[in-house]
Amino acid sequence: MEPTLRPLVASLHEIPDPRYSRGRRHPLVAMLALVCVAMRCGYRSSSAMAEWGRCDGQTLARALGFTQAKAPCAATLSQVLRQRDGNVVEATRGAWAASVLTTLPPVPGELAVRAIDGNTLRGRRPQGAPAVHRLSVLSHRLGLPLWPPAVADKPHASPVPADGWRELVVEGRVMTVDALRTQRAIADRIVQGGGDDVMPGTGNQPQLQHAIQLVFHAPHLLAETMATAETVASGHGRLEQRRLTASSGRVGYSDWPGLAQAFQVARAVIMQKSGEHRHEGVDGVTSLSQAQAGPGRRLSLVRQHWSSEDKSHGVREVTVDEDRAQGRCGSIPQVMAACRNTARGWMHCAGETNIAAACRRFAAKPWAALALSGLIPQN
Repeated sequence: MEPTLRPLVASLHEIPDPRYSRGRRHPLVAMLALVCVAMRCGYRSSSAMAEWGRCDGQTLARALGFTQAKAPCAATLSQVLRQRDGNVVEATRGAWAASVLTTLPPVPGELAVRAIDGNTLRGRRPQGAPAVHRLSVLSHRLGLPLWPPAVADKPHASPVPADGWRELVVEGRVMTVDALRTQRAIADRIVQGGGDDVMPGTGNQPQLQHAIQLVFHAPHLLAETMATAETVASGHGRLEQRRLTASSGRVGYSDWPGLAQAFQVARAVIMQKSGEHRHEGVDGVTSLSQAQAGPGRRLSLVRQHWSSEDKSHGVREVTVDEDRAQGRCGSIPQVMAACRNTARGWMHCAGETNIAAACRRFAAKPWAALALSGLIPQN
């Protein structure tokens, strides 16, 4: 029997509504459901969502949970959203995502891998909105955003909020990070928390990058510590060869927290039609030992992180058009971003691999989007 995912509407009921009961016309859970389902159908702005909520009159409004004959207008929807506590909305969404991962466990022997990534809400930044920089912790396996807090306006100065580490479970997990978050403090937090890391050694850590390059400058001197894995794949008119070489030669000679191996990834791309060649490479370190993950597994982890970044950025910035969103008042940027992650994550969990195509399909069949959220029974 297939596992049953917790309905989205059940988690929305856990978000407190501090409004006075007198004069309250529309339930908060119904308005949040309206936003999430409308986003799933491809609507981007609060005005478009409100208009969509009224398009089928009382039938759609009742299905979403509204008690009035019509869903709220755009002004009412925006006013309620900007007055919500964005941190509470995100915490509730994160708890729902964690329950989904528990419901859909990995296969035996598979590592529990998370990708730490960041982005900027570019449409809000010129408007002066606070906390426009965001972090995302995504599940490699499901592509599901788990923990997306807003952070300070300088993400390099505060890459992960101090209080956020209490919410971010790293024990028993492997955390892959982007170049900006290759920092000693983050590596120490992960290792001290009982997790492992895979980090690129880029120019923002010149000493670490130099230490890695020393290992591979004369590989014959450390041949007994070396291990190699290689993959070749073709598709989309190109041939790609990836080769990872790892060494434990820096163990005991580096004070980088938890360093067990250094690695280099070389990637060669050949365009089959033109014959054009392109070569890329990245250095990195990991706290995973050779026994925990051989070179083939590490190559897969590095590639999965790139894939997670591409899927996350591509969907957020292009498919759901987050960069052009202009909402800036109160908690609207944070609440809307949480709803986008919810809508996108639910579609991933439902087996959707092409989010743009799924949005078009749900726009044509909005009742299927409601059924996916647990608002009406599945047919």
